[in-house]
Parts: sequence; structure tokens; C-alpha cells
Amino acid sequence: MMSLQIRSRRFRIAALTLILLTFVLLSFTAGGLSARTRPLDGERLTVGDIESLGVVTFETGFEFAGTEVGGLSGIAFDSRRDVYYVVADDRDDPRYYTVDIDLGTDGRLDDGDVTFVDVTFLRDRGNVPFPPGFVDAESIDLLRHSSLFISSEGDVGAGIDPFVNRFNLAGKLAGRLPVPDKFLLGGSNQINDNLAFEGLAITPNQRFLYTATENALAEDGPIATLTDSSPSRLLEYNLSRRRPDREFVYIVSPIPVDSDPPGEFADNGMSELESLDNHGTFLAMERSFAVGVGNTVRLFETSIEGATDVSEFEVLPPSGQYEPMSKMLVADFESDLGIDPDNLEAMRFGPTLADGRQLLIVVSDNNFNPTQITQFIALAVELEPVADD
Repeated sequence: MMSLQIRSRRFRIAALTLILLTFVLLSFTAGGLSARTRPLDGERLTVGDIESLGVVTFETGFEFAGTEVGGLSGIAFDSRRDVYYVVADDRDDPRYYTVDIDLGTDGRLDDGDVTFVDVTFLRDRGNVPFPPGFVDAESIDLLRHSSLFISSEGDVGAGIDPFVNRFNLAGKLAGRLPVPDKFLLGGSNQINDNLAFEGLAITPNQRFLYTATENALAEDGPIATLTDSSPSRLLEYNLSRRRPDREFVYIVSPIPVDSDPPGEFADNGMSELESLDNHGTFLAMERSFAVGVGNTVRLFETSIEGATDVSEFEVLPPSGQYEPMSKMLVADFESDLGIDPDNLEAMRFGPTLADGRQLLIVVSDNNFNPTQITQFIALAVELEPVADD
């Protein structure tokens, strides 16, 4: 009889524990913002509707902690601390800002909702400043709440190679990822000037890091023109091994709008990358500028599924001899979202919104130019699971 009572009591305790755990999980996911931004494994995701939640701007010349805020080229979200890290491509004094972004009770991004709270300067292993011009920081992402990966474009004219390096949160260099020879100066292919590692993204499960060139490597094909697309390379890193793995081709679209008058400067390139899932699905942001017209910025969904691994090719074969990444337009900032974009270069998912949509923060690089502005844009992105075939 005593044994039956003990087993019965244990059963009731186990059942009560299960009920309490279920209640805690339901309470966590039911309201407010979720710390887990996307599924950690399993589901392949696709983009549904996108809605603008507001824009906050800072005029060129705005200062924080003795620095001029500008050149903001990459953004990372730290869900544990509920802050963003925004890197500035100031080649003389590379740094990142810690920024608080609070949509408030109305769920909109309004003036006063973006607050700069700290600045951290990037330093070499000896905790000394990098030589002037050595770092052209273009993107940033966070690994396990403790390491920041930052990509740099390098400088062809100055003989400086691009890199993808790891920094601790104090801004000190903590490690370097090896870069394949084809991307380096003097190699078999090499970067085009100012068109190297512009985008960077870590998968939600933290297993892989991807970086991409803004346009083609020098021998891979043309840079984007009004008539020509450009085969950008997407480079995959296995973070457990800290080495490069596969490479894929993302086709950057031709320049969408000619300059006014025609014949003046115009360009188009992939300015940022963000992972949607752990299956190689991404948001890619293409940013174009044309004299007399301004910026045209578009978001594309793209995937490595079915694409050819081109890592063995020092120079790409002719188109038609490999399969590029799939690509689908999901939003034009002006025509679809009603936003007049400046030079948008930074993009990262934040927390999940109370209605289940994903917060996406997009930031512009004002080039420290008094005719430009720094924009913080909040978007609500609906992410939907892809049905199994």
C-alpha cells in the first residue's frame, strides 16, 4: 500500500511539473517580443508581406561621445542584452555603436525611439589602433552573444586585402577567418575596388557564416551596368571549423534607373545579406545610386538550394555552365513601402513582434556627406514556412 502511494505521489508531481512547464512556455510565447527570432532548425522559410513601421533620421554632423555618427554600414542584434551593434566604415577610426531601438507601446518607430548608448573602437590584437585605411568595415553580425564578426572591403589602390575577422565585444581583434586566394589582391582573380565583402550573415543555428561581394570579382564578369548583371560570389564559412567551404553565385541585377542626364555616374550592388533560416535562404538588399535620381533599394529573397558550388573555379565559367542562386523580388522601398531611401547598407532581424511577424531594422550609410542623412527604418516581415514537396 505504501509503494502504491509513493508511485501515485510521484505521478502527481511529474504531471504538475509538466503542466507548469507548459504554462511557462505558453506565457513566454504569447505576449511581447520573443528572444528567439527564427526557428533554430528544421523549417525552410519564405518572405510574405512586408510593412513599414516608421523611419527615424539623423542629420549629418550628429555627434555622440565625441564622434560624428555616420558611415553606418552594418548592424547586429543582441537578443540577450536587447541592443543593436552598428558598425561605422570610418577608415581612420573604425568603430561600432551600441544602439537601443524601442518601438514603444504603439509598435511604431518614431523620433526618440533610437538612442545611441555607447561607442566601441576596433583595435588590433595588441589593443592598438589599426593603421589608417586598413579597416573598411561594411557588415557585422553576432555569434553566441560574445563575438562580433566584421567584414572589410579592403582597398585595391592601397594594396589592402578584404577580410572577415572576429572581435570581442570590447572591440579587440580575436581571430581571422582565412580568405580564399581568389578574393585576395594579386591572386588568380581578386576583388574589384570598393566592391568586395559588403554583406555578411550568420545562420540562426550559428553554424555557418556567409559573406558576399557587392559585384563580381575582377575576372568573373562585368560589374553591374544599365544592361549587364553582375555575378557576385557568396562565400560560406563553417564556423565550427573556422574555414571556408562552398561558394555560390548571386546575380546582381542591372542598374534599374539611368542617371539624369544620361551618361553620369550610376551603379548597383548587393549591400547587405541576412539569413532567413538554416537552409541557405536569405534576404539580399540591392542598393543603386544614379546622379540626378538618387537611390533605388530593393529586397530579394534568394537561396542556395539547387545552386552550383563554384568554389573549385578560380574564374567562373561562362553563364549557362553553372546554376546561380534563385532570386525573387519581395519589395522596393519606394514603390512598395513608401520610403524614400538614402544609401541603405545595413540590415538585420531583431526580435519577433507580438503579432508573430519579424522586426527588420535597416540603416543607411550617409558617407559623412552633408547632403545625405542617416536613416533607421523598421519593417515588419512575415516569415512563412515552406510546405514540403
